[in-house]
Amino acid sequence: MGDLTLDGKVAIITGSSRGIGEGLAVEFARRGAKVVVTYTSESSSAKADNVLSRLADYKYGRSAIKVQADLRTLEGPSQAVAATLKAFPDDGITILVNNAGCEVQKRLSEATAEDLQYVYDLNVRGTMLMTQAVLPHLRRPGRIINIGSVGARAGFPGYSLYSSSKAAMEGFTRCWAAELGVDGHTVNCVNPGPVDTDMIYQINPTIVEAQKKSTPVEQRLATVDDIAQICAFLAEERSRSFKTTNRNLTVLLERRTQTRVERNHRRLSEMTPEGEHAVKNFKRKRSDHDVESD
Repeated sequence: MGDLTLDGKVAIITGSSRGIGEGLAVEFARRGAKVVVTYTSESSSAKADNVLSRLADYKYGRSAIKVQADLRTLEGPSQAVAATLKAFPDDGITILVNNAGCEVQKRLSEATAEDLQYVYDLNVRGTMLMTQAVLPHLRRPGRIINIGSVGARAGFPGYSLYSSSKAAMEGFTRCWAAELGVDGHTVNCVNPGPVDTDMIYQINPTIVEAQKKSTPVEQRLATVDDIAQICAFLAEERSRSFKTTNRNLTVLLERRTQTRVERNHRRLSEMTPEGEHAVKNFKRKRSDHDVESD
């Protein structure tokens, strides 16, 4: 079964009947979590059943549940939490992944107030209400993981509603991390680029290709497993000091890697004149990178 780093922890993963959410459910179950699969419409019920069947081989996989709850409504989040507590009355809730989301592709001149409401009711209000509903039952050390998007920090024509909603999730993440950290909880935001799911075909291919070309590693689409591994790590105890709200985990790792390399160059400079020249070149190149601090 592998390392049960989430052994016995209850994890609610919203929007987990397909795509990234499904991958998260499988990986969390593989690590020993008791998973709650949420979905919105009756048409997704069979997909949710398929996810549960994928979890059955893992330690607590057969105890996983599915919950139909429309997180756009005021009642949906509390319904999801109530179903979770009924299924796991003695366990509380340790992990919440706010993954459910939607998008509307319209330019400013075309977008309507109804479009804004459609996106924000789920991506923004739904995220807040879901987290509020979980909070009284969150077991220490709790883990809240918000699934954002690179769109929160990039300007793509036709995606202003979606991108701004994901920027709002980043704002939530920073503030909630500051509020809940004193209780031992962590709040993080993961901002994927294009991910190889069925939803990728709803995005303008020109945008997808441009992002692939700007991806340093292999210039490829992300896989669901790429995202699942990061989120599962953030849900574990060993992530207790990680804060990824400034951009995403990969940027933090890049910054720390650069720090280590710079330290090695500094040691080299103490030994040879060539090393000192290498440090100067490294610092000059490093200054060209747009890497933000914690």
